[in-house]
Amino acid sequence: MNILLAESSGFSPRALELLRPLGAVRQEDLSGAALRAAAGDCDVLWVRLRTFIGPEVMDAAPRLKWIASPTTGLNHIDLAAAEKRGIRVLSLRGEVDFLKEIRATAELTIGLMLALLRHIPAAAQGVRDGVWDRDRYQGRELFGQDVGLVGFGRLGRLVAGYLLAFGSRVRVYDPAATEPELPGVERVALEDLLAFSQLVSLHAAYEPANERFFNAACFRRMPRGAWFVNTARGELVDEAALLKALESGHLAGAAVDVLAAEPSLVLDAHPLVRFARTSDRLILTPHIGGCTQESMERAEYFLARRMKEALA
Repeated sequence: MNILLAESSGFSPRALELLRPLGAVRQEDLSGAALRAAAGDCDVLWVRLRTFIGPEVMDAAPRLKWIASPTTGLNHIDLAAAEKRGIRVLSLRGEVDFLKEIRATAELTIGLMLALLRHIPAAAQGVRDGVWDRDRYQGRELFGQDVGLVGFGRLGRLVAGYLLAFGSRVRVYDPAATEPELPGVERVALEDLLAFSQLVSLHAAYEPANERFFNAACFRRMPRGAWFVNTARGELVDEAALLKALESGHLAGAAVDVLAAEPSLVLDAHPLVRFARTSDRLILTPHIGGCTQESMERAEYFLARRMKEALA
C-alpha cells in the first residue's frame, strides 16, 4: 500500500505513527503536474484544501483506491468522478461526536467579528505606517449587538454560545437544524433575521442546491451599515452581490475566510481581493478557519484511525 501525503507540512506525528504500518508513506507538498506525477503509483492520496482533486489527478493515479481529507467540506474533490472510478473518499463529514470538540472555525469567526467591528487590521497597519491616531479607529462592541447566524449546526451553535458570553442578542435561521435549543437564542425566519441583525454570520453547509443562496436580495434586506462574515464556504455567497453591497456602502464591512474560486484561486484576478487591497472595510483570510495546530493534529489523527479501520 502506497500512501501519499500530498500536503504534509506540519502533519500530525501521531497520525503518521498510525499510517506507517499500513504501507509506504511519502510526505511531500505537491500540486499541479508534480502531484499528478507523484500520484501515479499511490493507493491512498491524503490532501487538505490546497488542490482540487478532479479527473486529471485521478486518471494519473490508476492504483488510487482512497482519497483522505481531514475536512468536513468536500468541494475540493470531484466526488462524482471519484465514485465513477471506484475511489472511496474518507473525510470528517458526518463525524458528529468528534466534530463537537473542534472549535477552531468558531473561534476564528469571533476573531473576525472583533477585527471587523474594532478595525484591528487597519489600526495595526496604521501604527506600522507611523500613525498613532486612536480616534480614526473608533469601533463598535459585540455587547448588545444584534447578531444573526444563518445555519445552526455544530459551528453555528458554538458561535452562538461565544456571542452570548459577549452579551450579544442572537437570532438564528436553519430550517434543517437538529441541534437542541440554546437558552437566549431566538429562532426566526431568514427575512426577519436579515432585517433585525446588524451583523450576519454564515454557517450553513454547502450543497449544490444552495449555491449562491446568499444573494443580492439577502444583502438588500440587511440594515444599511451592517456587517457580514463568512467562514463557511465561498460557494454559498453571490460574491458579485457582496462586492456591490460593499462598494455602494450598504454594508459597513465584511470579513471573509472563504472564496468560491478555491482551490484554483487567482488572487490578482479576483474582484474581492482587488477591493480588499484598496479598502480596509473588507478583511480576507486564506481559509484558515480550521487551521490551528490543535484542530489539525486531532483531525489528522482521527482520520488516520478511520483509515486504519477501513483498510483492516
